[in-house]
Amino acid sequence: MGEHESVLLNEVIEGLNIIEDGIYVDCTLGRAGHAMKIASYLSDQGKFIGFDQDIAAIQAATIKLKEFHPILIHSNFRYLKIELANHNIHDVNGFLFDLGVSSPQLDEGGRGFSYQQNAKLDMRMDQSNPLSAYEIVNSWSYEKLVKIFFTYGEEKFSRQIARNIEKQRKLTKIETTFDLVELIKDSIPAPARRKGGHPAKRIFQALRIAVNDELGAINEALHQAAETCAVGGRIAVITFHSLEDRLCKLAFNKWSKEKPTPRGLPIVPEASKPPFKRITKKPIIPSEEERKKNRRSRSAKLRIVEKVKQWDNTFTYEEGWKKR
Repeated sequence: MGEHESVLLNEVIEGLNIIEDGIYVDCTLGRAGHAMKIASYLSDQGKFIGFDQDIAAIQAATIKLKEFHPILIHSNFRYLKIELANHNIHDVNGFLFDLGVSSPQLDEGGRGFSYQQNAKLDMRMDQSNPLSAYEIVNSWSYEKLVKIFFTYGEEKFSRQIARNIEKQRKLTKIETTFDLVELIKDSIPAPARRKGGHPAKRIFQALRIAVNDELGAINEALHQAAETCAVGGRIAVITFHSLEDRLCKLAFNKWSKEKPTPRGLPIVPEASKPPFKRITKKPIIPSEEERKKNRRSRSAKLRIVEKVKQWDNTFTYEEGWKKR
């Protein structure tokens, strides 16, 4: 297992514009690479809070971050606001979301995230979650399988794959990652298998998103971060695929867009001004050097917004990420 490298580390630190006595929340601890760097910028008056729904990540971060006296919370970040309130935290100077599956989960073959290692179908980031990839593959209807494969995986052979899953599970349960990989390969025409990366990649992504309700959780957590962010604070989000990025872009654009105002007014009324401004007009992507050193960084995009006035709860947005 190679040394873990945090994606866009320097760009995140610069983008968060850290103040040493501020309060900073890493919503996705993972191996605590970003967390270590953020915490190192804080004085004794500063405060670092880390979230992860994977207990293994919390346990590792407890040791790694010991000298910084962090508050570490074992929870899905969709409960961000209530968990912070439980610690009497209401004004945060910076949030970081580093989305997608973390390196430890990919490296730990037994968790069933990887199509390159044989394991029981699982894919739960939170091991207490009753829904696993095994349950979805072996019990969800053909229609529901097609929907998640197409929506979350953008897999054009969704129907063929779902149909073959339906046929196979009538004979015997689909138990392991390799069972599913072979079935996917058999469902995709040979010419299509030879291009566009591993043929199982999109289906495994779709299952992981469905098992962990990732997009629903991200949507809820982003809005809670917006409410809890202090004026002058920033929210930085690293995404790794188009669905996450679309969701983030929609939210940031909506929050930073002025409300319609009557014509002819000499100045924009305060009530029409948006609560956020975009720090990144276009997403920041890794340098060529980083993409060469760290393959997992290749699809990463970083977007950042800054809160400029109090949130008034009227800046919601249509869930356009669900539409195609």
